[in-house]
Amino acid sequence: QVQLVESGGGLVQTGGSLRLSCAASGRAFANYARAWFRRTPGKDSEFVTAINWSGSITLYADSVKGRFTISSDNAKNTVYLQMNSLKPEDTAVYYCAARFLGVSRLPPDYSYWGQGTQVTVSS
Repeated sequence: QVQLVESGGGLVQTGGSLRLSCAASGRAFANYARAWFRRTPGKDSEFVTAINWSGSITLYADSVKGRFTISSDNAKNTVYLQMNSLKPEDTAVYYCAARFLGVSRLPPDYSYWGQGTQVTVSS
């Protein structure tokens, strides 16, 4: 049973920071790319960022570039999302996802998903 478990969400003021974590268990995730997506009510999942297994390739949505940073600790099967300079429009449920091999911006390309963690940015 593969599990991705997110943590670190919460309520923060505009301009603040949060660090999300996504821990994987149930199998070895060697050669798996990991990504973060977010969703708000009434909208489709929005790509946020992705990283390949080695960390040599990262992708970011234009809306978060320069503010968010994705990183990974493969020894812990964990991926992180450091979010700085948060804005009210960053409010969403954040999901981590994993897929074999390369990074992708498309939700259907990902095989495994976490349950999500709420991030709320107050103005």
